[in-house]
Amino acid sequence: MLDLIAAHGARAEMWAVFAVIVGALALYASERLPIEVTSVAVLCLLLVMFHLAPVHGPDGTNRLDATILIAGFGNPALITVLALLVVGQGMVRTGALEHGAEWVLRMGRGNATLSTAVVMVTVLVISAFMNNIPVVVIFIPIVQALAERLGRPVGKMMMGLSFVAVLGGSTTLIGSGSNLLVSGALVQVGEPGFAFFEFAVPALVLAGVGLLYVLFVAPWLLPDRSSLAERILSRSSKYFLAQIAVGPQSPLVGSRAVGGLLSGLQDVRLRMILRGERVMMPPFHDLEIRAGDLVVVAASRRALSRAESLLPGVIETGASGGVEMGHRQERMLAEVMITPASRLSGHYIGRAGFQFRTQCVVLGIQRRAQMFRSRMTDVRLQPGDILLVQGRPEDVAALRDVRDVVLLAGSSEAMPVVHHAKSALAIFAFVVGTAATGLLPIVISALLGSLAMVASGVMNLRQASRALDGKVVTMIPATLAMGMALQETGGAAFLAHILVALVDGMGDVAVLSGFFLIAALASNVVSSNACAVLFTPVAIGLAREIGVDPHVFAVAVVLAANCAFATPIGYQTSLLVMGPGHYRFIDFPKVGLPLVILLWIAFTLFAPFYYGLM
Repeated sequence: MLDLIAAHGARAEMWAVFAVIVGALALYASERLPIEVTSVAVLCLLLVMFHLAPVHGPDGTNRLDATILIAGFGNPALITVLALLVVGQGMVRTGALEHGAEWVLRMGRGNATLSTAVVMVTVLVISAFMNNIPVVVIFIPIVQALAERLGRPVGKMMMGLSFVAVLGGSTTLIGSGSNLLVSGALVQVGEPGFAFFEFAVPALVLAGVGLLYVLFVAPWLLPDRSSLAERILSRSSKYFLAQIAVGPQSPLVGSRAVGGLLSGLQDVRLRMILRGERVMMPPFHDLEIRAGDLVVVAASRRALSRAESLLPGVIETGASGGVEMGHRQERMLAEVMITPASRLSGHYIGRAGFQFRTQCVVLGIQRRAQMFRSRMTDVRLQPGDILLVQGRPEDVAALRDVRDVVLLAGSSEAMPVVHHAKSALAIFAFVVGTAATGLLPIVISALLGSLAMVASGVMNLRQASRALDGKVVTMIPATLAMGMALQETGGAAFLAHILVALVDGMGDVAVLSGFFLIAALASNVVSSNACAVLFTPVAIGLAREIGVDPHVFAVAVVLAANCAFATPIGYQTSLLVMGPGHYRFIDFPKVGLPLVILLWIAFTLFAPFYYGLM
């Protein structure tokens, strides 16, 4: 090992690159600087370094000039991730996968752990036969909707989605690009390539261990780092009184009221049903809703927003005239409070003229901890009452100038544009279908999908641009530049050899175990594909040297390369979930590193037995 270090000791540029990488990882983990600033600083440092001290190739050109180092900004991986973020935001914005979340809840019988398990197992199975990136893109909005329905922070689930997709991709030959790279490297050195399911058994063992970790351990390690808007809007303790007029064509006709809950409307509690002159109060014993009923309910703003999105037009205030809120318009949800000197005080909401003057529809009313048992239109407004209102964005913004109410800061949010849900689903199906079948490269499919989301009116340019994550925009080019510098200065090859030297001379089982751990840790720094390319030749040489079937060590490379969980730069799916999950760089080593160690232990215990090395 000392000879190997001495042979590379004079390569100052290699050690300079190591220093840059270590410094970048330290800054990423500590977040003393924003990730975007660190990424751009790394790029600038590399640009200056290799302009002053160029690395010349055989043809005399600089192998690390500015064109090469900043090529990451045009890398298909970056373009794909950004385009898929726009496509995914379009799905979230339209609520197109809300019914998918409902299906998961039904399969999980409303239990949080069981529902999460249904999603993760589904992802694991699909990822075995389909590229991981579209699988994660498909399930990001489903997990977001599921987390909201379960009342759980989305950050508790999103990282597990990425991890399970990667583990599922390690079970078959086509599940991951790194699997194909290892198989191709075997053929290049004269060994037979992998069969389709050759490493499925050990991969499934590791996937099973990882699935249990994701379900029962990871949620405890992940912090509740919801966005500020989500924390403000969650307000689970605040319930609004609302009323629903059940028309002849209403989807609620025939639904039953059982135990104060109304089938068809989740998390909405019944307070009263008016049927002609008859007033029905709790308890309700399997009561069937009929056309013409006026249903008075109490629900959180989330539940009312969901009801209005799934069943447009069912919530009404009983006000006569004034507002026509078209459901093909962009709408906002907000909360306003009645001021002490408000002209609305003492008036019924339907007769106060508020809706006519502001063009905002009142969906519900909340008064401190009081729970009303009357129709909303029979409640006289008082100072301090909070109204849940819906209107066009410009009308909601104009509420700041209305002296009778105070628009509560941070309470505004866009409602799903459900009339675009079919368009979003069609675009989404096109992206996934063309990418999965190989009809188009995924970068082209994703770009076409993001363009269609804007062109079809699902979202405008401003909303599409807000879907882009600055961390992704800067981190991918920076990590690609570091990887290129590591490879061209000989640092990658040196790292592989120095690490393999650490396990040289040990027993077969110890060598296989140590090699797996080294490759797994390396995959978190140089990416899974780079790990596959670097370590496969080393694995084959090591196996031949100790007299073991090279396929055994090649399988170790496949499984280790798919253990890129400890940093968000090891695998693209981690970058995909970083924004939706509100993660920081440090969250990945905190949760991913224990998983890497756990998978190493599982591999060490199972693989030698399975391959007859014990």
